[in-house]
Amino acid sequence: MPRFMSLIRINEQDAPDMQADPDFEQRMGALFEEITKAGVMLDTAGLLPTAEGTRITWEGGKLSFTDGPFIETKEVIGGYAIMQCKDRAEAVEWTRRFLQIHPVSWTVGAELRQIDEGATPPQA
Repeated sequence: MPRFMSLIRINEQDAPDMQADPDFEQRMGALFEEITKAGVMLDTAGLLPTAEGTRITWEGGKLSFTDGPFIETKEVIGGYAIMQCKDRAEAVEWTRRFLQIHPVSWTVGAELRQIDEGATPPQA
């Protein structure tokens, strides 16, 4: 079965204003329990703010390092999920359900990508 990565996108600058309603944690826990029992969820986590991150860029034969926060970036990856689904439609459905349990006042997006199972890792 194919694996999919759901990259959860948030506007980090809006994060302090994103207050969860009292039932949010319960809804999230119930969904995670369901997706885990279905054997779909392989891994998921939220990410720390960009203030605690480092960007590493390879350009022109040189590496550069930039410590966060990345103020110029409006939208960032706030978390991820790796799912094993029978097809793209199932992955879209789980991602849709995940997004819809968030409070209506939040803006949260997801980029869903199938993992390239044909890629071979470089040899050491």
